[in-house]
Amino acid sequence: MPLGPLRPSPLVEQATERLREQITGGDWAVGTKLPGETSLATSLGVGRSTVREALRALAGAGLVRPRQGSGVFVIATSVEESWPTQLRRAAVTDVYEVRMLVEVEAAQLAARRRTEEDLLALDAALAERRAAAGRSDAEFVDADIALHAAVVAAAHNPVLTSLFTEFVPLLRQGLCDLVELLDLRAGEPNHGDDGHAALVAAVSQGDPEAAGRTLREELERTLAQLHSPGA
Repeated sequence: MPLGPLRPSPLVEQATERLREQITGGDWAVGTKLPGETSLATSLGVGRSTVREALRALAGAGLVRPRQGSGVFVIATSVEESWPTQLRRAAVTDVYEVRMLVEVEAAQLAARRRTEEDLLALDAALAERRAAAGRSDAEFVDADIALHAAVVAAAHNPVLTSLFTEFVPLLRQGLCDLVELLDLRAGEPNHGDDGHAALVAAVSQGDPEAAGRTLREELERTLAQLHSPGA
């Protein structure tokens, strides 16, 4: 595919996209040295500064790498998706399986590390989840997630907290869809209260095994519902 001049508009973005197409389309294989800035600028009909910014963006995407005194070389022909992008593309069941790994470990750590402030936050989150039983499905799901977030926060591990935060948007949508599709709260507005109360109690009592076991059982039940034919 020939390069050809670009239309006016955000030129850096256009130049980046055109060069990306050349690389991902196989016109420039891995190991190929790209034409110089002047040549690329002429082909694209833009200034050298625009080409320089486009090459910087491609380097940030992991497609090219400059070599001092030698030029810019192709090092990959496909863009590796970022973690947030992978999550957005993932099935909610796949994300839920990873969530189990993160949250069960977090619950066990929370039982060992929780502070008085954490215990107050857990009690408040459980009370709010119970209060949300009389509200809409979306509000109930939000209160449920807030309780789980409080457990993760009590683990005092910023990496676990960040991972859980990344999961939340997809989890929220999946849980809202599940509650509505299976009408889980029709006969039980405060669906899952016993399990959540037991989780808070285990963390409060400093029992890591009970906290991990209780949360795993609760999440496994939800995952089974997500896998069910009606979900």
